[in-house]
Amino acid sequence: MKRDLPISVMIADDHPLLRSGIAAVLASDPRFCVVAEANDGAAAVELFQQRRPSVTLMDLQMPGVNGIEATKAIRHLDPQALIIILSTFDGDVQVTRSLQAGASGYILKNLARTDLSDYIIAIHAGKRELPPQVACSLARSFQSDSLSKREIEVLRLVAGGRSNQRVGIELGLREDTIKAHMKTILMKLDARDRTHAVMKALRRGYWES
Repeated sequence: MKRDLPISVMIADDHPLLRSGIAAVLASDPRFCVVAEANDGAAAVELFQQRRPSVTLMDLQMPGVNGIEATKAIRHLDPQALIIILSTFDGDVQVTRSLQAGASGYILKNLARTDLSDYIIAIHAGKRELPPQVACSLARSFQSDSLSKREIEVLRLVAGGRSNQRVGIELGLREDTIKAHMKTILMKLDARDRTHAVMKALRRGYWES
């Protein structure tokens, strides 16, 4: 892959103001050339095929095809594609899923404009690094137990205000089984109660709020 300047960039984000703001920042820097803008994941995949940008900035949460699904699709088209996930979440679960999908980097949307430019340059140069806040979140995850698929299902239903009995009915499980799952969930997340567990799971990115 060529590493010449200016770096061609595609921006995929469903928020027009944020998308145009990033485009304006990059357009003011001669090291970059914005070649495409997409408002959802499906459009991002299509535009990638057409424009083949050197770096893609991909919003994590978009309607329809989300950022992780779009990243997988683009990496299927081009295994060398450089994709940086944009997110408001620094939760370790979302970071891990993004990297497993093939993303080369993961940055938070509140990153300073100079840091954004430097980060794109670094990724384009072949470096694989995470901003300190994201790296710290990922490091903390190694000290925590991950929730199982079933435990996530249970907690998501609990987050919707359902009782243990109702959760059991919806999942086809005994109420005692749900209570046992909740006990394990509280222990894994080091949570005080159900509400605290839901808050911690959302913060870590087990599902999108």
